[in-house]
Amino acid sequence: MHHALVADDHPLFRAALIQALAPIFGTNINQTECLSSTFTFLRSAPETDIVFLDLTMPGNDGLSGLVECHHAFPNTIFVIVSAHESASLMSKAIQLGAGGFIPKSTPLTLITAAVAQILEGEIWLPEGVDCLSNEEDSETQAFLSRLALLTPHQLIVLKYMAEGLLNKQIAYEMQISESTVKQHASAVLKKLNLINRTKAGVMYKQFMDSGEFSS
Repeated sequence: MHHALVADDHPLFRAALIQALAPIFGTNINQTECLSSTFTFLRSAPETDIVFLDLTMPGNDGLSGLVECHHAFPNTIFVIVSAHESASLMSKAIQLGAGGFIPKSTPLTLITAAVAQILEGEIWLPEGVDCLSNEEDSETQAFLSRLALLTPHQLIVLKYMAEGLLNKQIAYEMQISESTVKQHASAVLKKLNLINRTKAGVMYKQFMDSGEFSS
């Protein structure tokens, strides 16, 4: 029997989504309402097969939460559920490892069918959307490929670098030594094929939000 987690901070939407998922998962559906509680739950429940991840719940900064989750739990399927429905956003989510993208406007009956398809190993997108053919510039494509090479700690360091934190501040936030931060930062730049941490931070922020969540 499959196990699911609905990670969303809106109780009414969680209830509606659980209703749509019940025919597939029965009572094996759990809920979280922020990114940190999602991580805590997944660490304690490795049997979770699939997570329905809201992009704007507390602690989730656009697509960065998807990247962190996918890095930390590579064997779990992450499906984006969002009120933001641009083709560009869907394309980025799929390229970053999402198993599907379900707009919150999707009818409940269609959600049930979509999830069944995803559990069969297929990527699900709204009808008429073909993100895999969406053209991205070569710089973005290269950045995406290299981003997947980062370890979870390196990814967190990159996120803090993008926020403008100094090594000392990153060390404090992560509860590690400053020298370890420097090692991670150096590895990040090497894997991203960049020599400037400012450039790395700018590219990360541009890719993760790109104005998608400004509404």
